[in-house]
Amino acid sequence: MKKRILSFFAFLGAGAAMFAQEAAEAASGSGDALKYLAAAIAVGLACIASGMAVGKIGSAAMGAMSENPELSGKALPFVGLAEGICLWGMLVAVLILFR
Repeated sequence: MKKRILSFFAFLGAGAAMFAQEAAEAASGSGDALKYLAAAIAVGLACIASGMAVGKIGSAAMGAMSENPELSGKALPFVGLAEGICLWGMLVAVLILFR
């Protein structure tokens, strides 16, 4: 699984580098294309990381709640914290776009 994730990020990085080079040549100094690319990468990576975190934390929380139902109030806020990663990526993208 780790090899698949690593190869996905390597492929994503190579594709982003090629797109950034072509976008820089096409924009001819305006920089708008790179700004949109940076915002897309910020949101995309944050959402991927958030999804992975929510998957692991959510499954652990459900397993703990199946054994002891009183843990629901203590386990579910951690899922919300993991979802906050995606919101930070969106905030960074907004700051990049309106800079």
